Amino acid sequence: MNYVVVDRGDQLSKQLAARFHELAGANGMTRNEEAPELVISIGGDGTLLQAFHNYSDRIADVAFVGVHTGHLGFFADWKADELEELIRMMTESAPRIIRYPLAQIEIETSEGVSTHLVLNEFTIKGVDGTLVAQIDINDELFEMFRGDGIVVSTPSGSTAYNKSLGGAIIHPSLEALQIAEIASINNRVYRTLGSSAILPQHHHCDIISRKQQRLQLSFDHINMTSSDIRSIRCSVAGRKVSFARYRPFPFWTRVREAFLGYDVK
Repeated sequence: MNYVVVDRGDQLSKQLAARFHELAGANGMTRNEEAPELVISIGGDGTLLQAFHNYSDRIADVAFVGVHTGHLGFFADWKADELEELIRMMTESAPRIIRYPLAQIEIETSEGVSTHLVLNEFTIKGVDGTLVAQIDINDELFEMFRGDGIVVSTPSGSTAYNKSLGGAIIHPSLEALQIAEIASINNRVYRTLGSSAILPQHHHCDIISRKQQRLQLSFDHINMTSSDIRSIRCSVAGRKVSFARYRPFPFWTRVREAFLGYDVK
């Protein structure tokens, strides 16, 4: 089995990565950074986002496994002291492959269209002032937006930035996108829904710039700034991300432990 490890870069994560390589080698696994079958993320959810973008061009060929070194993450099934058990299960049993939907973001500028995949969310904000944009759903005007920005999240990203904006938590088995507003301004010219909207798989939304403005775009943890954005199309991607599960860890258990902290006896 070919694998690669992506670690957070701190001392503990580096130590765990070295230990993983030692255990994996002793159990017949092959380290292969060019063509891995498994991508092991050691750190936090940010580390797994980095791992996802490192291998997004091979998304159909890889599955991800998360080891968290701090607080419980939504993408990490394993703790720092469980590496031996993880390696044992990797070598003794086939994983259950769980597939989560991704968002596809198409950016149109004067130079053409670029396409990006996101695992958690896409965010657009104004750099020098408020964002002014027209929001179309399925090629029809939905609202005129003015405010700090807009977040378009996947179901797996609904527990992140989207939740802090009052958006709904969506189970990742549902193929959908969620649009949430960041501090919208409502007056006679600009009128917005004022709550998040959830679009099913076969729908799309367009964010159309309505003035000359510098915009900050964030694709998960990757940021870029541009003053040449004409429109942005957001839709559910045709591809999905795969996670290799060697033991059950239900989504709602993750939500409960992350936000409510109740222990189940």
